[in-house]
Amino acid sequence: EVQLVESGGGLVQAGGSLRLSCAASGFTFDDYAIGWFRQAPGKEREGVSCISSSDGSTYYADSVKGRFTISSDNAKNTVYLQMNSLKPEDTAVYYCAAVYGSSCLDYDYWGQGTQVTVSS
Repeated sequence: EVQLVESGGGLVQAGGSLRLSCAASGFTFDDYAIGWFRQAPGKEREGVSCISSSDGSTYYADSVKGRFTISSDNAKNTVYLQMNSLKPEDTAVYYCAAVYGSSCLDYDYWGQGTQVTVSS
């Protein structure tokens, strides 16, 4: 059974940091790209970042460049999203997703999400 389990969300003050984790199981991790998305109340889901587990290539949305860092620990089948200099507008439910290959498009599997709340 494919599972993606996010953790690490919480409440933090503006300027603070959080590290999200996405633990994957049930598929060959090295063959997939893992992406992070977020959705705030009343807003559309937004792609935040993506990493290819095979070659480590990464993508960041302009809104998080320079503040967020995505990384992958293939031995643990886990992808991390280090979020620094958090802003209230980063408040959202954060989801990780997996797609076969390295395209960072058309994801196959999704996690249940973890809430991130940034207070001003």
